[in-house]
Amino acid sequence: MSRANTFKGLAVLSPLLLAVTAASHAENRLDSVVVTGSRAPTQISQVPGSIHVVYQEQIEEQVRSGKSLKEALGTLIPSMDVGPQGRTNYGQNMRGRSVLVMIDGVSLNSSRGLSRQFDSIDPFNIERIEVLSGASAIYGGGATGGIVNIITKKGQGGPAVYETELGVTSGFNNSDDRDLRAAQSISGGNDTLHGRLGVAVQKNGSFYDGNGDAVLPDISQTDLQENRSVDLLGSLQWQPDENQNLQLLGQFYDSGYDGDKGLYLGENLSAVTGADPEAFDVRSGFNSDREPATRRYQLSANYRHGDVLGQTLYLQAFTRSETMDFHPFPYLDRGSDPNAPTGYYSASRQNTDLAGLKAMLVKDWNRFRVSYGVDYDRETFDSDQMLFDFQRVLDSGGLDLDRVNKLGRYPDYQVDSLAAFVQADWQITDTLRFSSGLRHQRMDVEVDDFIAVAQQVKIARGQLSGADAIPGGSNDYHATLFNAGFIQELNNGHQLWINYSQGFELADPAKYYGRGSYDESSGYAELKRGIDVDGQPMDAIKTEQVELGWRGYGERWNAQSAVYYSWSDKTLQINSGDLSVDVEDDKKRNYGIEAQLDYSLTDQWSLGGNAHIVRSEEKNDGEWDPQLATTASLSKATAYLGWQQRGTRARVQSTYVHDLDDDYDNEIDGYTLVDLMASQRLPVGTVSVGIQNLFDRDYGTIWGQRAQLFYGGYYGPDAMFDQRGRGRTYTLSYSVKY
Repeated sequence: MSRANTFKGLAVLSPLLLAVTAASHAENRLDSVVVTGSRAPTQISQVPGSIHVVYQEQIEEQVRSGKSLKEALGTLIPSMDVGPQGRTNYGQNMRGRSVLVMIDGVSLNSSRGLSRQFDSIDPFNIERIEVLSGASAIYGGGATGGIVNIITKKGQGGPAVYETELGVTSGFNNSDDRDLRAAQSISGGNDTLHGRLGVAVQKNGSFYDGNGDAVLPDISQTDLQENRSVDLLGSLQWQPDENQNLQLLGQFYDSGYDGDKGLYLGENLSAVTGADPEAFDVRSGFNSDREPATRRYQLSANYRHGDVLGQTLYLQAFTRSETMDFHPFPYLDRGSDPNAPTGYYSASRQNTDLAGLKAMLVKDWNRFRVSYGVDYDRETFDSDQMLFDFQRVLDSGGLDLDRVNKLGRYPDYQVDSLAAFVQADWQITDTLRFSSGLRHQRMDVEVDDFIAVAQQVKIARGQLSGADAIPGGSNDYHATLFNAGFIQELNNGHQLWINYSQGFELADPAKYYGRGSYDESSGYAELKRGIDVDGQPMDAIKTEQVELGWRGYGERWNAQSAVYYSWSDKTLQINSGDLSVDVEDDKKRNYGIEAQLDYSLTDQWSLGGNAHIVRSEEKNDGEWDPQLATTASLSKATAYLGWQQRGTRARVQSTYVHDLDDDYDNEIDGYTLVDLMASQRLPVGTVSVGIQNLFDRDYGTIWGQRAQLFYGGYYGPDAMFDQRGRGRTYTLSYSVKY
């Protein structure tokens, strides 16, 4: 669809603009305090940029009606793409660029570039979510499209408070079409020492699309069907006096496959080889020695002292460790007999460990504030892939998977990052404020020797006697980032701002290095050439952005809007053959407009919504062409109508996603979904009901359509990767505090 039609289609919805509850409009006033924009507590009115706060009530309303966390965020945050229904959040960008996701200020991103940041916490343990749209210089790598800082629930001083939540979701298509969730917390203490402990468990069944057909398991990036998740999170706060505060947090999160259904690929993998492309279907009997899962823990300590040489000191120490297991996947030899294929079947495990320290000092004068500090972290990565008995794979159509070997998947590496930053804020007049900052970050990368995957497999299969390793090495790179912005206070609660900021991202070291070509003519794989780690350092891909915005609020409304333009002189490209990552010199730009409005018609009725119109382009041969459909963001709009009275609430909301295509005839089809949700406060507790996909729309998810472009035709027929959206589901929840 043309760009003109993009704007026309979204303009139809703009009068209904929607996405956060009108009941929260009073909370979104300009004096709300956030920490994301400047890393120190700051009022929204002092941040020259698009700031959104998603409050606990908004999260609960969406989740208790059946939405996942990433789906809820895609609905509530104007500049964020709609959320996938699977485990991955690949492509869920902000303003067309990557997002930095944090829990209480600790980054969930890693240099490996795995997209499971939202498969990391249960919404039951979330207090609020602070969102900064656009590139950010003060946080460093990864924050080119925006920042999502998840703030966890904390305990309060006083008697013990308990919270219980129960829920069930089903589309009533089959006995296995049901999701169950339960959560419990306890909090309390005194004014000096208080804490909270919460645990949430969810068990998903099978998913069915709008036609009542089973949704195919995602063997590429895995999904959340037949999945069990456990989130255990505890926090402790100690405040010995008014100047000191210490917060400790510990979390264990485990989300993994827990069922017996899998994707049957036909006898001798005939669906993959093309001998019978329609042979795949969903069957019971899946049994694998490695199953899809995300397991992680996080420990952090935050210390604040209000008077250190007349300054406020903020210290943070943290460690995060995560293991990500992927679904077993077929890798067949090209040109082998379709009726008797050769190749291998494997599933990878990828481990990331991160530890670091952050220190910041803040000095306030009458009209001037300076924040400065240092960040240090060390990230280590290792991985392996489990090979399965290939004959048993052929006989079972990919359902019976017994381990026979374990090999390397990517080269091991370590990244040390050290950064220094300074941020200054100057209240020039009573109505005009200036903010500016500078950050310099240096990264040192060490990569281990590595034998390419194909040669490792051939050695394991007895086809080679050995192979040379691609030499590892070390290198470093750095980035200097700058930001500056003005914010002007107008009359009656209105503000205008203009902002320039920079951010950066880098290529995935695991996919960038560890590649080479071999001569196997002697039965031993002799390395001919490989990527030289010492001589080919990765580049920091700097993104620059300018933004002009407005926000304001009245007695019955609040609104925010911004236009932006971001650009970079390099792009990351994914090779569809081996899924490696290359850094290209092509220029890339994103531009668009985001807007949000909430309006209370009466004390009972409210309406509102949000919209994001975005255009993503790359420069090729002097011409600006549409960015590839596998990475470009889609324009969207959401709208709602709400009603509330005496403890009863009801809301209908709609999400519209626009079509997308590129110059290579790749297309992403958009869709429109409508949801209905309601809640009733009881003498004890609250009961909530929700209907997702009210009209039972049959549609392809954004990730499912991209997966076909990534994997279809090379690893199997397109239809094998077609992840359909879930059909109409009904959710019943009960929650109580006591």
